[in-house]
Amino acid sequence: MSQLAQPGPAGTRADLRPALTLLTGFAPGAVRAAADLLARTDPTLLVVGYDLTALAADGAVRRTVRDGRGTIEDERTVLAHGCLSCTVRDDLLPALVRLARERPGSDIALVLPPSMEPDTVTAACAWCEIDGRPVTDAVRIDSVVAVCDPATLLDTLDSDQDLADRGLHAAADDARSVADTAARQIEYADTVLLWAPGTGADFEHTRLAVLLQRLNPWARHLVADHDEPAAPGPEAAALRAAHSEALSARLRRSGRFDPDGPEPYGRGLEGYAVGCHEPEPDCGVVAVLYRARRPFHPGRFHEALPQIAGSTLRGRGHLWLASQPDAIAAWESSGGGVAMGGLGRWLAATPDAEWDESSPERRVNADLHWDADYGDREVQLAFVGLHFAADELAAVLDACLLTDEEAAAGPDAWREYADPFEGCLDGKEGIQE
Repeated sequence: MSQLAQPGPAGTRADLRPALTLLTGFAPGAVRAAADLLARTDPTLLVVGYDLTALAADGAVRRTVRDGRGTIEDERTVLAHGCLSCTVRDDLLPALVRLARERPGSDIALVLPPSMEPDTVTAACAWCEIDGRPVTDAVRIDSVVAVCDPATLLDTLDSDQDLADRGLHAAADDARSVADTAARQIEYADTVLLWAPGTGADFEHTRLAVLLQRLNPWARHLVADHDEPAAPGPEAAALRAAHSEALSARLRRSGRFDPDGPEPYGRGLEGYAVGCHEPEPDCGVVAVLYRARRPFHPGRFHEALPQIAGSTLRGRGHLWLASQPDAIAAWESSGGGVAMGGLGRWLAATPDAEWDESSPERRVNADLHWDADYGDREVQLAFVGLHFAADELAAVLDACLLTDEEAAAGPDAWREYADPFEGCLDGKEGIQE
């Protein structure tokens, strides 16, 4: 009988698989500190870490495994193909399964390096097999925790650098930006932790906490900001231990990860929120949800990209362009840059026989919001930033929509528009500016 289903009390089935907590974030010191806290409160916890600094140069990765008593493994491996997917598939997953089998009573905390995004790991766990068995037979993903450092958070989200500029790229062709990568880590997490122990609450930390809540309104948010006791001694040690135990209990075995949750790029298509609408500043933080049923004119929208992206810290969602009326466009903006790519076809442009290939949630959402003229086509964009005017951003976006006269001309006329986005919706990489 597998660990997945052992008899439990009163006829229930106890899940005996080790719980896997993913710790992610763009502040390695804060992420490691959170892992250290978990290890102190549970000496049996296995903390797995990766150093990928040599991956792009020679395909080498360094894996460490430790518990509360010290280092268990420290191995350097050279992969045949030095890339993130190979690291996950050929080294990380086999290591997780092996550790789960060797130490079935120990949970695992996986400390992800900045360039390794958590959805890469969770997706691989869902479809990869080790020794002919699914990875999820050996471990269960319990939670994805994004750890943020208040000292670097704003600079990271507003950075115009690429990972390569900081020596964090995972391959020679890794063109991801710092701001996009950091934002996706936060948005994918089911728990967001602002790591600021020993500082106490102040306006800046409150502002950053609001910002994180606006960036990821569907997560649970925690703040580690308790003051450390100044005096040494047994009472101070007991207080520190109590603080650590309380925080660890909220981070461990929460069961918050949903393997069937919506894909990050397709939340709005399946009826989930892509953001929140809080246009009045809270500590200077503004969040706007923009929706429209008309398409954007490709020329006007392209001209407005710098103004749209430059006024906010983060944007995400989906849209449609008049010149490509059958295609769903994914939108990301951060650090003043824009990335767009394709999310497939609108259901209104999909043959009836192929509708079953879409999720039930998407079909229900489309039925609920079906438009007589445009079907399920719509614009749904969420923006978060500091001290920007929500009404001015909405006015810029409104000006990009087709006018009444343009809309009346119909799709055949729209397809003739000069299109700066031609070809960019063929894949997720899309256009970047």
